[in-house]
Amino acid sequence: MKAALAALCAGLLFALGLGLAGMTNPAKVQNFLDFTGSWDASLAFVMVGAIAVYALAWRVVRQRARPLFEPVFQPPPATVIDAKLVGGAALFGVGWGLSGFCPGPAIVSLGSGSTGPLVFVGGMVVGMLLKRVTMPAMARSVRA
Repeated sequence: MKAALAALCAGLLFALGLGLAGMTNPAKVQNFLDFTGSWDASLAFVMVGAIAVYALAWRVVRQRARPLFEPVFQPPPATVIDAKLVGGAALFGVGWGLSGFCPGPAIVSLGSGSTGPLVFVGGMVVGMLLKRVTMPAMARSVRA
């Protein structure tokens, strides 16, 4: 129960930060990517601020013997840069650039009642479901 409450609080804090920074506005993201037009550098400041907070938090966490709500720290499941990772990153980048949304801000933006976030999140869910259906089949065909 404590872990779920901590996750909820972290999610709410993240949503608040995204909203305050203006990252739920797709035009802000698209203007950041428009170097030759109406370039808006504010997203870079948000990223640098997030990196600074993470770096400080990581220094504190690294000194702990174990996480607060788990018995041991879990390393990432994969550390190899492969075609799936590069392809997924490229797909993410294209979707982010075209729509101005990435998953976190899109979910936060659902509360606005606008159709843009609804279409994006709907497409994201369809993509996740398709991945679940197609990836096991691809893995079986590679092994055969």
